[in-house]
Amino acid sequence: MRPPVAASRLLVTGIGELVTNDPAPGREGGPLGIVRDAAVLAEDGVITWIGPSADAAGIAHPTGAAEGSSHPHRIEVVDAGGRAVIPGFVDSHTHLVFGGDRAEEFAARMAGRAYEAGGIRSTVAATRAATDDELRARLAGFVRELHRQGTTTFEVKTGYGLSVVDEERLARLAREVTDEVTFLGAHVVPADFTERAGGADAYVELVAGEMLEACKPYVRWVDAFCERGAFDASQSRRVLEAGREAGLGVRVHGNQLGEGDGVGLAVELDAASVDHCTYLSDADVAALAGSRTVATLLPGVEFSTRHPYPDARRLIDAGVTVALASDCNPGSSFTSSMPFCIAVAVRDMGMTPAEAVWAATAGGAAALRRTDVGALRPGARADLTLLDAPSHVHLAYRPGVPLVAETWKDGARVA
Repeated sequence: MRPPVAASRLLVTGIGELVTNDPAPGREGGPLGIVRDAAVLAEDGVITWIGPSADAAGIAHPTGAAEGSSHPHRIEVVDAGGRAVIPGFVDSHTHLVFGGDRAEEFAARMAGRAYEAGGIRSTVAATRAATDDELRARLAGFVRELHRQGTTTFEVKTGYGLSVVDEERLARLAREVTDEVTFLGAHVVPADFTERAGGADAYVELVAGEMLEACKPYVRWVDAFCERGAFDASQSRRVLEAGREAGLGVRVHGNQLGEGDGVGLAVELDAASVDHCTYLSDADVAALAGSRTVATLLPGVEFSTRHPYPDARRLIDAGVTVALASDCNPGSSFTSSMPFCIAVAVRDMGMTPAEAVWAATAGGAAALRRTDVGALRPGARADLTLLDAPSHVHLAYRPGVPLVAETWKDGARVA
């Protein structure tokens, strides 16, 4: 993946509220590390200085180069005008490479039909029928959509190919837009295996063998949907352990449709994240609290499926690290909006606005085991989101309003 082309230096000044997620002494907001009347300087896509806006004038043109000149140290200066700046959102769970849509399924669900994981197979058929160029063009549209809504780092899963050839091409296409690609061959058992004797186990062996080998050059992670209607604990373990042996990090879909083995398996395998966590036992919560595994909550899913929302308050109070992600996919959560997820998490999941913003930035970075994104501090990537609002609280306070004014990725404006 090629990064956006940035001016060698970027200075954002006049920031009324800067959310750093770096709780240095004297800063406000606990984990948010809020700095008032702030400025941020980035060079070559990396933050080099954060300080008072009043001090920014002295560093705006240290080389003497005029703004907009072709000097190699030219600087882009942006006046935030008293508005808020937060780290770019880190969306650690998406399914952005697919064909077709499932609008009719959504309408039927709103009319009372229950959500079932097997609906994934209709997207598999449409994805297999799409050309690379069709999938690539749609993916590019989703990336623009993410950037317009303040997301600068995002994970993309495979899982709508479910054959060696198609999973490999989804991984390859995803890698063109992000380094955070996840192999999800263990999404559901495809239709061409379901009628065979031992079809599910045979498919698992294909996933853990030839399919994993084909996808491995393009992916960082392996995932499995450990859920009724998808894969049981033994089948999920087979895939996840094979991926781990191949050098991939582990992620798990778990506990979406009911209590199950997903959380326990994720913690046992030191997964970076277990995603959904809608139905949790006390033992699940205790296991997460004693582990490095992040609980990634996906409020768009419950909004779209009318399942109960996960109890973020219960997890946070127990000491679990919580992330928020969009789970953008055509079946159960066709939204790419992290601001929407923040608003729902505050309204329906027991999170404060500060907790939700942290979970959508630093929490997402933790779910990807990244320290260079999700926070604004010297040495971190210059991924910034300028809000057309005076405070991060407005992301929940003004739901549905497009508050993202500008987005920078690696110091380059992308929206």
